[in-house]
Amino acid sequence: MILLVVGADRVDAGKTTFSVGLLKRTGAVGYKPRAGNDYWFDHDDCRTALADDRLYGKDAKRLAAAEGRDRDPEALNPVHRLWRPTPDEGTGLLGKSDREFLVDRVGRPGDNDSPTFVRNATADIPDAVAEALPLEDAVAVETVAEFNEIAERRYVPAFEGLAAEIESTEVAVVESYSDIAQPLQSLDPAAISAVAAVEPGRVRIYPSDRYCRACEIASSSPKDGALEKRVPDVLEYLDPIDRIRLPPLGSDERAEPARIARANSDAYDALLEAARAV
Repeated sequence: MILLVVGADRVDAGKTTFSVGLLKRTGAVGYKPRAGNDYWFDHDDCRTALADDRLYGKDAKRLAAAEGRDRDPEALNPVHRLWRPTPDEGTGLLGKSDREFLVDRVGRPGDNDSPTFVRNATADIPDAVAEALPLEDAVAVETVAEFNEIAERRYVPAFEGLAAEIESTEVAVVESYSDIAQPLQSLDPAAISAVAAVEPGRVRIYPSDRYCRACEIASSSPKDGALEKRVPDVLEYLDPIDRIRLPPLGSDERAEPARIARANSDAYDALLEAARAV
């Protein structure tokens, strides 16, 4: 059973909090195929990871803690990107307004090959990042064409390996990033059991087959050097099978997966009922 959690709001939709409670409720294995954080806006989180010469984010850390399998946050995704704001409201290498990517980690601990680091050769890498990570061996890219070439060689196989692992897992919770409808193109749509589209205050539940068909016909938009489908564009073609209100949770409640699971129990009931109907 694969439960896909996507965000219907670009920023702070509540995906990770919803996924944390769902992991506690189901005992599933958690995944966040792509993740990223900002060296400026998420600086404390960056410092925590870099202090151990690592690159991961707080979302993967929360999910890893919630599933209770003693896995490192890096085990939940093969790609983590470090961003920072661009000066003078410029556009980064991959076409991002107001921000540029600095470094990607590609690969997970325990994979056949050690993780690869890909750095943006057109950006100034902060000293703290350069000192913590093995960037002397990193792949340097200066153009989108160079990025796409390394993506074919390293990113795609990493995603394919993760998809195979997810499909072989008895119960998996897969959290998307931003408002992207399909976080892992390699994942077989037929393997997904149900979809939860989270936004502040509510979640909409969709059967996986209809959701995946809507992804096929929805328009694409540029994202991270590729064309990807956004959740709002996909949901235009669908009516949910259920809409469930999500209560606001304080920081103390969000820190405890069991309390999240209790607060969102109606939503998890609806999602699991949809999954069992497949």
